[in-house]
Amino acid sequence: MTYIKKAGLVILILLNAMVLLGQIWPEGMPSFAKTVNIVFLVCSLLFFIYHLTRKKQ
Repeated sequence: MTYIKKAGLVILILLNAMVLLGQIWPEGMPSFAKTVNIVFLVCSLLFFIYHLTRKKQ
């Protein structure tokens, strides 16, 4: 796995953790939580589309 793929996965995991924490503890959500949710969903969608459409090497 390349460095870029690992970095992308780490970013998705961190965003996922923030989204999950906001669902578990809504009173502790920061003011930018809505933006983080949207960014996470868009990044996840792009990640899945990329991996579904790429050809095996």
